[in-house]
Amino acid sequence: MSVMKKSENCIALSGRIDSANAAATEQEIASLLDGYTDAALTVDAETLEYISSAGLRVLLRLRKQHSDMKIVNVCLEVYEVFEMTGFTEMMPISKAYRKVSVEGCEVIGQGANGKVYRIDPDTIVKVYYNPDALPDIKRERELARTAFVLGIPTAIPYDVVRVGDGYGSVFELLNAKSFAKLIAADPEGLDGYVAQFVDLMKLIHSTTVKPGVMPEMKAVALDWADFLKDYLPGEAWEKLHALIAGVPEQLTMLHGDYHTKNVMLQNGEVILIDMDTLCTGHPVFELASVFNAFVGFSELDPSVAMAFQGFSRETCNAIWDKTLRLYFGTEDEAILRARAEQAMLIGYTRLMRRTIRRRGLETEEGREAIAHYRSRILELLERVDSLTW
Repeated sequence: MSVMKKSENCIALSGRIDSANAAATEQEIASLLDGYTDAALTVDAETLEYISSAGLRVLLRLRKQHSDMKIVNVCLEVYEVFEMTGFTEMMPISKAYRKVSVEGCEVIGQGANGKVYRIDPDTIVKVYYNPDALPDIKRERELARTAFVLGIPTAIPYDVVRVGDGYGSVFELLNAKSFAKLIAADPEGLDGYVAQFVDLMKLIHSTTVKPGVMPEMKAVALDWADFLKDYLPGEAWEKLHALIAGVPEQLTMLHGDYHTKNVMLQNGEVILIDMDTLCTGHPVFELASVFNAFVGFSELDPSVAMAFQGFSRETCNAIWDKTLRLYFGTEDEAILRARAEQAMLIGYTRLMRRTIRRRGLETEEGREAIAHYRSRILELLERVDSLTW
């Protein structure tokens, strides 16, 4: 058994703590912490292999001296001891995370918060960009569980792992393939895939969520509009803001990032993934994200469609058109055009804000994109007088 001081408020334990060395271990800890009287203390147990009741008593006495003590990186065997003896109810104790490598693994999806890899035929892992993503992972697990309980077919994360310096959520998806890959491999089956894609979206939108469980998409869209106040003519901005503000608040579930890379087919069942964007609101906000995924993002650069979805912009445009027809159940071109323009107005608002925030005003390409989105917003505002149906 050895004790090491990692920092002023952190010590590391390794090996075994039992009746034979508990007293010596306690003395060594006391020596390392001599003069440190702060309530906060972290005990890193990454290499602690075993602890007996004598070792537990050492930790109890240590906690009396440092009331804000926590134990981290605990292996499964030692964690079970802490759990069985009630230690997990007395102080914060967190398990060590299994380490996973994604080197050479297939990327099957990518979103605003992370990238999804297939690490074997049965398993995928979503690796978060944020190196301190544990709160984000916890939130996504809760959102996914809520959706699953409400009847949405979704993959539930069952483990948290370390991937390099960051974290990932592990999901079991047995030989599942994204709709993006299915469409790319079987373009003749496009109509069938889009029908399933729309059926799942309708199921999501037929689901009501309790108040406060998920964020409201309307508030996010209002933030997009507020950002553009200094970039649009006064009357145009006022109308844009009023249109979004006029969308009724409702508890309809939305995915928030619905496209063919976030919909999987597993053994004939359609499965939804990437649940950290779940929210509530009017379906116009969902259709705006669908528009951007298939049209908006690649409108100025067709190569973006292939890089993002894995198929051509022509296919993307076809998916958007077929989605509108199936979702609204009509071939009336006037109705379809009106619904499309409602979604497009919100979509371009997001794209313009996104481009400006990404320092688009500093490059010629960015300025051209911003001017294009601004022009489209102003054009649509001349025709769109409501964002609801």
